[in-house]
Order: sequence, then C-alpha cells, then structure tokens
Amino acid sequence: MNHPAPVKVTYKNMRFPITHNPTNVTLNKFIEELKKYGAATIVRVCEAAYDTTLVEKEGIHVLKWPFGDGAPPFKQIVADGLHFVKIKFREEPGCYIAVHCTVGLGRRRGAFKSKQLLYLERYHPKMRLRFKDSNGHINNCCIQ
Repeated sequence: MNHPAPVKVTYKNMRFPITHNPTNVTLNKFIEELKKYGAATIVRVCEAAYDTTLVEKEGIHVLKWPFGDGAPPFKQIVADGLHFVKIKFREEPGCYIAVHCTVGLGRRRGAFKSKQLLYLERYHPKMRLRFKDSNGHINNCCIQ
C-alpha cells in the first residue's frame, strides 16, 4: 500500500514531519522515513496499529497521547505536549518530532472536523516558546 510522503511543518528551529499511521506491514518503510528526517521522537495521537517495540529498538522514542479521531485533544495532552516541545527544542534546536494520527495525513484537505475547528477557535495559548536562533536572536512562537 502506498502512503503519501510526510508533510513537513517547520517554524524557525522546530520541525514536525506529519506522517501516515503505519501498520506492522508498513513499519520498516515508516522507520526508514523517520530516519531520513533524523526524527528521534514520534508522537502518536491515535490507538496503536503497530508494535512500537521495533521503532524503539531503532532509537526512536514513541510518545503515546491518544485522543478520539476527529476530536480535540484533552487538556492534559496539550499541557504535556507543550511542555515536551519546549524542552526538546531547547535541548536539541532543529530536531524533528514526528507526529501521526489515524488517517489525518490521508485526508489533508478538509481534514478538520467541526469539533476540532471549534476547539481551535476557542483556544487561548497557555505559553509561548522562547528560543535563540543560530544568530542569537530571541524568537517567540505560539503553539496550539
């Protein structure tokens, strides 16, 4: 089965390849894609469709923060995610944190459902990331 190539979301020194949801059958190809990007962390926001043991044996840490397909994330997932991103990009500027859900990459256009849009419309940032770029300038970024 062919899967679309990851979509790279980049802002300053933060890089997020958004990937398909692998299965045990497609796992080797998935790991190759992660290695190509140098992703040492993957955030899975859906139920498992593959054995994470093989991914972790390759040195890629899997964070498991599932929430309902088409639903907004739980407050604790948002808090944990923001905390993790802040620390990770401070410690390793320019690193890649891969992200995948169940089928979001495959339905890119119109992928947001009404519950998710309402969540984003009402969202107020709880924090801003501050980091120095390669020229020593301080940058701010609001993450949702």
